[in-house]
Amino acid sequence: MTSNLTSEEQAAAAAVERSAATSQLRFATAGSVDDGKSTLVGRLLHDSKSVLADQLEAVEHASRSRGQEAPDLALLTDGLRAEREQGITIDVAYRYFATPKRRFILADTPGHVQYTRNMVTGASTAELAVVLVDARNGVVEQTRRHAAVAALLRVPHVVLAVNKMDLVDYAEPVFAAIAEEFTTYAASLGVPEITAIPISALAGDNVVTASANMNWYGGPTVLEHLETVPVGTDPSQDPARFPVQYVIRPQTAEHPDYRGYAGQIASGVLRVGDAVTVLPSGRTSAITGIDALGTMVDVAWAPQSVTLTLADDLDISRGDLLAPSDHAPETTRDVEATVCHLHDRPLRVGDRVLLKHTTRTVKAIIKDIPSRLTLADLSHHPAPGELAANEIGRVVLRTSEPLALDAYDASRRTGSFLLIDPADGTTLTAGMAGDSFATPAKGAEAARDDEGWDF
Repeated sequence: MTSNLTSEEQAAAAAVERSAATSQLRFATAGSVDDGKSTLVGRLLHDSKSVLADQLEAVEHASRSRGQEAPDLALLTDGLRAEREQGITIDVAYRYFATPKRRFILADTPGHVQYTRNMVTGASTAELAVVLVDARNGVVEQTRRHAAVAALLRVPHVVLAVNKMDLVDYAEPVFAAIAEEFTTYAASLGVPEITAIPISALAGDNVVTASANMNWYGGPTVLEHLETVPVGTDPSQDPARFPVQYVIRPQTAEHPDYRGYAGQIASGVLRVGDAVTVLPSGRTSAITGIDALGTMVDVAWAPQSVTLTLADDLDISRGDLLAPSDHAPETTRDVEATVCHLHDRPLRVGDRVLLKHTTRTVKAIIKDIPSRLTLADLSHHPAPGELAANEIGRVVLRTSEPLALDAYDASRRTGSFLLIDPADGTTLTAGMAGDSFATPAKGAEAARDDEGWDF
C-alpha cells in the first residue's frame, strides 16, 4: 500500500505528478448561444501565437466572404460547414496548443440545450471548465445548466468568464453582480473552486493580455489562470486501481513461463511487494515485478502504463481489476448512478444494454429510472420511465457479473461507465456511479430535498 512507500519514493511520485500537472491542462468551454465561446477560444489561440499562418489566412478569407473587415476568430474553432453558416457551435471542437509554461487540450463545447450531451462529452475528462456569460444578459438558464453539468462531472475548477464587458462600458458593478450570483449558485452545487474574470473576447481584454479598460480588476487574465491553476493530485493519496487491459504470454524458449498483466494505472501507487486482490474473483497475490516501458522499477503511479507480474499463477484476464488488498472496492451487480443519455433513441426501463467500466464489459438491464433532472432549476421529475437525448437522470441497473465500481466522487476514472447498444455497439449513455452532486462548498446554502437537489 502507498503508506509503505519510503519518503524518497513518495517524494519522487509527488514530483512526477507535479511535473505532469504543470505541463498539461485539459479544459472545456461552455456558455449560452452567442455568449462568445468560439470567439474567446479563437482569441486565446490567436493572441498566444498558436495559430498557423495558413489557418489565419483561411479565416481572413472566410471573414471577407461574409462581408467582415476584421477576421472572425470564432471560425478557428467552428470548423463544420453548418457551424460556419449558422454562426453556432454544433460539435465538440478539440484544439491543442501550448505556451512556455503549459500544454493545453481544449474542448470547445456547444451552447444549445439540445447539445447538452456534447458538453458532457467534452467536460467528462476536463480538469477545468470555462463558463461564459454575456455581461448584458447575466446568469441565464443555460448558465445554470452548465454549472450543474460541471458539478455533476466533478470538474475541480470552474472559471466564470463575464464576456462582452465592452458593451456595458466595462462597468465593475455589472461584473460584480454577475460574479456573486454565479458563485453562490455554483458553490451550492459543490463546485470546489470558482474564479471570475471580466473579459472582452472580441477586443482581447483580459484574455491573454491585461485590459487597460478595467483597471479596477487586479486578478489574472484567462491565460494566466490557465497556466497557473493547480491540477492533478498526489497519487499516493488515492487507493491504487489497475484495470487489466492485456495478458502477455510470450511462451518462448527465453520466456516459457512468463505471465504479465499490462494496463494503465487508473489511480494511486503500486509497489513491488504490495499485496493485491484480483476483482471480481477476490483472489489475492503479491506484485513481484513492474515493467515500465522495458525498464524494471520498484514503484509506479497513475497514469503510467505498466506491466505487472504476480507471485501466483491466477486466472486473470482483460477486464479484471487489481487493487490493494486492504483498500479494495466492493463488487456489486446492483448499480445506482446519475446518467446523461447521449443517443437519439430513448433509454427505457427494461432495456438490455452492455455496461463498459474501464476495460471490463458486462451485460446489464435497466431496472428503474427513478427520476429525471431538470438542470434549469434542479427540480426532478419522478418515475419518468425513459430518458430522451440530452436528458440527465437517475438509473438503477442490474449487471450479469459483479463490477468493482468506485463512487464517481471518489474516482472519476473508476466511478464512470458507458452504456452500449448490444446490437450495433452504439454508445447510448454516460454514467456516474453514486450520488449526483458533491457536498456543497463550505458556507454555501445547504441543498433541500424539496428543491430536488438530492435525489
